[in-house]
Amino acid sequence: MAKLPRSKRTRILLAVVAAVVALAGIVAFGAWYKLFREVPQHFDSAAERFKYGSIGNETAEGIPYWIWRVMPEMFPEHLPGPGGYRSLGFVYEAGHETPIGFSKKTIGFPRVGFNCAACHSATYRTKPSDKPNVVLTGPAVRVDFQAYARFLVASATDPRFTADNVLEAIDRHVDLGPLDRALYRYAIIPRTKDGLLDYGKRFRWMETRPDWGRGRIDPFNPVKFHQLGLDPAKDPTIGNSDMQPLWNMGRKSKYALHWDGLSDSLTEVILTGAIGDGATSVGGKPPKSLPVDDLKEIEEFIKRVQPPKYPFPIERGLLPRGRAVFDEHCASCHEFGGTRTGTVIPLDEIGTDRHRLDMWTRESAERYNTYAHGYPYEFTRFVKTNGYVAVPLDGVWLRAPYLHNGSVPTLEALLEPADERPTLFHRGYDVYERGGTGFVHEGAAARRAGWKVDVSVPGNSNAGHEYGIDLATADKNALIEYLKTR
Repeated sequence: MAKLPRSKRTRILLAVVAAVVALAGIVAFGAWYKLFREVPQHFDSAAERFKYGSIGNETAEGIPYWIWRVMPEMFPEHLPGPGGYRSLGFVYEAGHETPIGFSKKTIGFPRVGFNCAACHSATYRTKPSDKPNVVLTGPAVRVDFQAYARFLVASATDPRFTADNVLEAIDRHVDLGPLDRALYRYAIIPRTKDGLLDYGKRFRWMETRPDWGRGRIDPFNPVKFHQLGLDPAKDPTIGNSDMQPLWNMGRKSKYALHWDGLSDSLTEVILTGAIGDGATSVGGKPPKSLPVDDLKEIEEFIKRVQPPKYPFPIERGLLPRGRAVFDEHCASCHEFGGTRTGTVIPLDEIGTDRHRLDMWTRESAERYNTYAHGYPYEFTRFVKTNGYVAVPLDGVWLRAPYLHNGSVPTLEALLEPADERPTLFHRGYDVYERGGTGFVHEGAAARRAGWKVDVSVPGNSNAGHEYGIDLATADKNALIEYLKTR
């Protein structure tokens, strides 16, 4: 057989190489498109972005939407009750595929991650038959994040979590198509299961400490043990904390932030909040690019949001006396512009539960201040303090239960000596006490919907803040009536 001329052999070889390169390019593009292509989100308002926008955690910590969607149907016994994610306290709005506080973002395929609104969207009802009133930037009293984490891990460890079973459940909602089905079967579902199992190992330290309960979270032990690399076996601290409101932040410039005042930079708190909620790259390192512009929009939003008005009638005749009592006994710590407002009150003075304070250590602050060296942003304002922040009382009626660990159900109880405050009550039921300053925390409905607070459990102490306990009953009543107007 005649040998082909060299020039023709060269042309054939180049054609084959070109075809292989083109095929490789098509495969690479297809893999990028199906697994890594990022589709920007668009919202009509800052409020919508706050509720449903990404904070950059879907790549590292997000769950494929369709798997997340069918997990409550597949494993309802791992939830606290019927209703899917609603049973965990999350609130859905009509026309949305995720609850408030969860983004749905396409990065190759639709993924779900939670955002700031998950912890900072309050709900309340004035009677049990009402639909919840949603208050953006308020403290989420119903949500049980620990139960959510446990549900995810329990589902992944369930022997029914297989590609066949997950795909069968997804098929009831959507036709993925042959290529996507193959990706889900051989890549996305196995990787999701592995990721959730790893998540369970990372959070195993939770099982050696008291539960958080509804409306509370341990905000910084997860950061210490994951992002900052500290060893949970050597650190038994308890960080259980009530959710804090984010409204009116424009008036709190340079105030100490978080319960213990560990930073005074709102920008850094928001950026590190995103990182703490999972906006990390592989290995727990800081991402080279956070959605800084989107997070800045959230910062500007929470600066201008105002707290809601008290929903019941107020005894206006008591307000002058209540204001006078507040000015004399409370304003220095709790009025905007007060001499101690926004500063850290030493624990020896305030006397409240010390566990949250001990959880944040000097080493933690030092590590966070060096965490983002070499990146387009930096952290410099983290400190270790010796007490808790005296916060302004804007919207105080919706902050119940009270103190940094949510251990006192009402303002009325807070104005009593610590040994006369309730020692057992239920939190997480969002029906508000008519005429009072707290949620319904006793009775069958509160027991069904809530979580029992036992103040004898470490981290739950209701001691301290014994200011105003010696006021006359009439002065207490007038003060509480005035506080409803703030």
